[in-house]
Amino acid sequence: MNGAQVLVKLLEQHGVTHVFGIPGAKVDSVFEALLDSSIELVLCRHEQNAAFMAQAMGRITGTVGVCLATSGPGVTNLVTGLATATSEGDPVLAIGGEVPLDDRFKHTHQALDGVDVMRPVTKYAQSALNIHSLPEVFANGVRAAESGRPGAAFLGLPKDVGLAEYPGELSTGWARPIRQGPAASTEIHRAAELINASRKPLLLLGMQASQPSMADALQRFVRGSGLPYCATFQGAGAWVAPEQFAGRVGLFRNQPADHLLDGADCVITVGFDAVEFDPSLWNTGASRPLVVVDALAPDQDQAFLPAAELIGDIGASLAALAPLLQVQVDERFRRCGDRAAAELQATADEGAQLSGTPLHPLRVIHELRQVVTSDTTLALDVGSHYIWMNRYFPSGHARQVLVSNGQQTLGVAVPWAMATNLCRPGQPVISVSGDGGFLFTATELETATRIGSRFVHLIWNSCSYNMVAFQEQAHYGRTAGVQLGHYNVEAFAEAFGCKGYRITDADQLGPVLREALQQSVPVLIDIPIDYSQNLKLMQDVHQDFIH
Repeated sequence: MNGAQVLVKLLEQHGVTHVFGIPGAKVDSVFEALLDSSIELVLCRHEQNAAFMAQAMGRITGTVGVCLATSGPGVTNLVTGLATATSEGDPVLAIGGEVPLDDRFKHTHQALDGVDVMRPVTKYAQSALNIHSLPEVFANGVRAAESGRPGAAFLGLPKDVGLAEYPGELSTGWARPIRQGPAASTEIHRAAELINASRKPLLLLGMQASQPSMADALQRFVRGSGLPYCATFQGAGAWVAPEQFAGRVGLFRNQPADHLLDGADCVITVGFDAVEFDPSLWNTGASRPLVVVDALAPDQDQAFLPAAELIGDIGASLAALAPLLQVQVDERFRRCGDRAAAELQATADEGAQLSGTPLHPLRVIHELRQVVTSDTTLALDVGSHYIWMNRYFPSGHARQVLVSNGQQTLGVAVPWAMATNLCRPGQPVISVSGDGGFLFTATELETATRIGSRFVHLIWNSCSYNMVAFQEQAHYGRTAGVQLGHYNVEAFAEAFGCKGYRITDADQLGPVLREALQQSVPVLIDIPIDYSQNLKLMQDVHQDFIH
């Protein structure tokens, strides 16, 4: 085998089923090797989108999603996708081509130090500088990407290393997963003492608590403990224990669950990363104890100094903690959680009565709730729709709703929908974006039709970058640089072999959604949206909380 064939064999051994990429002279050997592999190549229209697809694959499966690009601009185009994956805890392996070793330090075509470019946005970045080190770099990259708090890894492949002959046979032990046990016993008992001494304890579930592999352990702990809980946008939602869920927190500190968080006398974070909801916004000056349950020790912060840290396998740590808990939750505090959940539900229920056009966001959410089943996955882009959806659309199982909450990256929805189609074949997929974010990655519709993807994409159309607009309005009293032009979504869809609809009345949306879900090609639904009440999303928000 040559280096490229070794790399593909290693991917096969690790259970990789798809590679997303764009070819070029420095990595053509890998594309050739993929022809003789069980791995399916998804040929993309842009390297950034390939990285987004790999990110979704990693998020859903827990195994590295893989993207492949050539040297120079091919590698630099991966950066946004890898930064998003690392910020949001998704395992990705990016393979980037490099010039031959003899040209490594020359000023030559597409010469670039990809490792230096990638170090700030990955957990691991290294080049395989000879054929012997290729399995080592691969394995260490994969183990870094999948362990602790997952993220992206980068493997640089010089052209001549990809073509070099590999001596001997490949071991099956490369990239073995790293298994953790529960946290230290002393910390588990310390945590139990703190929680048992509290009367208003609150669980805050973060993005790593939403991993599908952790779902059963998390449900057992939360339901068994009876503790009320809230979640970040990316955290595990109402599906964990519906009767104990107070709602989501994040972005603006003005939700019903935020009031519960303010009143808690002990906060237990599970799989939480500060990037999801800055502790300075919700814990500054608080004297209550913090208990952290995570796979990785958090950075210490003036607003985040845990009194107990359960660092290890999250599920195992929760299982060890559960029998030690004998907490008596203050009934008034528990009722506050019930009221918070009821307030969210009452607001969401208003959507059924909202008619006319442009459509109110709550009406769109109401119609979505009528068609989404337990098998449906939703992929959300970033924009005003993302705030409405995260507040008022409940998730039914682990990672049913995919969200970009670390980098808040525009353009993820369509690539994520395509990757979800491959991860969860035969199951419905609905993606949502604004009219601005949609065009960031809309060229991948050609890829979608070519590979037989089926999903329904909703465009909440305001002809603007509205999430920026309403925050500018709140901060400065006017807007700047946010108005966009109109484009014909139906014609755009047709140009790519998709089906397009335009909604002209709220009562149309339900029937159109049902029809769209039966189509054999990707569907775009253009929804004129009424964002006139968006400033209410920031009601009672201090200026410091405007991002």
